[in-house]
Amino acid sequence: MKKYVVGILGATGLVGREIINTLQARNFPVEKLIPLASARSAGTVQTFGDQSVTVQQANAESFKGIDILFASAGGSISRDLVPDAVKAGCVVIDNTSAFRMQDNVPLVVPEVNAHALKNHQGLIANPNCSTAQLVVALKPLHDAFTIKRLVVSTYQAVSGAGNKAVEELYMQTEQALSGQQAQPQVLPLPIAFNVIPFIGSFLENGYTDEEMKMTHEVRKIMEAEIPTCATCIRVPVANGHSESVNIEFAQPVTAEQAREVLAGAPGLVLRDDPQLRYFPYPQEISGTDPVYVGRIRRDVSHPCGLNIWVVADNLRKGAALNAIQIAESLVAQNLI
Repeated sequence: MKKYVVGILGATGLVGREIINTLQARNFPVEKLIPLASARSAGTVQTFGDQSVTVQQANAESFKGIDILFASAGGSISRDLVPDAVKAGCVVIDNTSAFRMQDNVPLVVPEVNAHALKNHQGLIANPNCSTAQLVVALKPLHDAFTIKRLVVSTYQAVSGAGNKAVEELYMQTEQALSGQQAQPQVLPLPIAFNVIPFIGSFLENGYTDEEMKMTHEVRKIMEAEIPTCATCIRVPVANGHSESVNIEFAQPVTAEQAREVLAGAPGLVLRDDPQLRYFPYPQEISGTDPVYVGRIRRDVSHPCGLNIWVVADNLRKGAALNAIQIAESLVAQNLI
C-alpha cells in the first residue's frame, strides 16, 4: 500500500490533535507526519504512534514534499497559507470556512457526496461541524422522501470554540459554585449554567454567520435547493453538538418509515426508545465516531413534517474524522 507524507497545519489545536489521534486509530497510510503551527507552538513535541515529532513553524515554504495537508489553524491562516500549499503540490483538506462556498472547491461529507471529490483542484473543504452531522442524517431521508424545508436549532458544545473555551467552561463552573463572578475571556458571555443564543457574528439579516453557514452548506453538500432556517446556540457542554431538526417532506412520512431508512444508513446509529429514555446524549457519545439520531416523531402541526434529534462528537465527525474520511475516499478513488 502506498504511504503518504501528511502535514497538519494547526497541529497543536484541539482539532489538530484529534486529527493526529484519528490518523493513528484508523491506520491511515502515513509515511511521515509533519506537524505545523505558529511560532508560539514551534519546537514542541507530539507523539504519533511510537514516534516523537517536533512541531515546525508554518510558513509559505513549509509544504514542499507534503502529499496531504490537513489545515485547521483558522480561516485567516488558511487564506494566507493554503494557496501556497496547493502550489507546492499538496492536496489540502481545509477545516475552516475560508473556501467552503467557492465554486471550484468541493465541500464534502463522504457519506453524502464523495463523488464531488473527482472535481478537486488540490483543495477540498470540510464543512462546519454542525452541518457535517446534520447532512449525514438528512441524506438517506432526502433520497427516500424528498425534503422540502428544514428548521434547525443547534445546541453546540464549547469545544467548537477551541481548547481555551473548554477551559473557560470549567473555570467558570468552579467560579459559579464558589460564589464568584464569571469573567468571560473567550466566549462573549458567561457559559457556565447559561445558554448563549447566538454563535458567530451578526449579519444584516439578523442571523449570524454560523447560522448562514448551515443554510448555504446544506444546499451545496446535498446538491439540492433545500430552504434551511437555523438558530445556533452555545450550551454549557464540553463536547458533542446536538441538533433539533424539523423536516418538511414532499409527502407524509411516519416515524417508523424514517426509522427504517435511518437504521441502515452509513455513518448513523439509531437510538430511539422513549420507554427506556434511550436517545443520543452528548455526554455519552463524546469520543465516538458515528452520528446518532433519536426522538423521531411526527410533527403534530404539519401533515408532512417530522422531528429528529441529531448528536455527534463535533471534534470527530464535525472535524477530524470527516477530514480523514475525505482523505480515505481520495485514496480509494485514486484521486491523489
